[in-house]
Amino acid sequence: MGKVLVAYFSCSAQTKKAAKTLAKAAGADLYEIQPEVPYSSSDLNWMDSHSRSSVEMKDPASRPKIKGGVENMNEYDVIFVGFPIWWYIAPHIIDTFLESYDFGKKLIVPFATSGGSGIGKAEEALKKNYPALNWGKGKLLNSLMKEAEAKEWIKSIIG
Repeated sequence: MGKVLVAYFSCSAQTKKAAKTLAKAAGADLYEIQPEVPYSSSDLNWMDSHSRSSVEMKDPASRPKIKGGVENMNEYDVIFVGFPIWWYIAPHIIDTFLESYDFGKKLIVPFATSGGSGIGKAEEALKKNYPALNWGKGKLLNSLMKEAEAKEWIKSIIG
């Protein structure tokens, strides 16, 4: 399987909890994708068309800056990339992350959390926008996922 990284973006505890469970199940390193400017609760108000998240998601070219980075990306063979579903797709900070590294032949596996949306449209969009990446089959996770479930999913993807 090689060395595994679980990189995730989370504005609430949901994606963070899922990422921690996944990292434990995979014996992986954990990296939080943090925005340079943290999101406030008003920034995340999806019902306000002028909120920061709404404005970013309306602009496909939006690339929120990331605080820090993964210094040893070349050491990883498999990277799970986690995020909450925003407007049926990955938040644009995930684009920033994906555009920040040369992944070469690394296996990139998306996972997401959502209150009601599936991962299908988000996964399709990522594959369409980054066709050169080596994508594994993504999965919608939730914060109540058990480590055993995570191990089964990992096994189905990377053996």
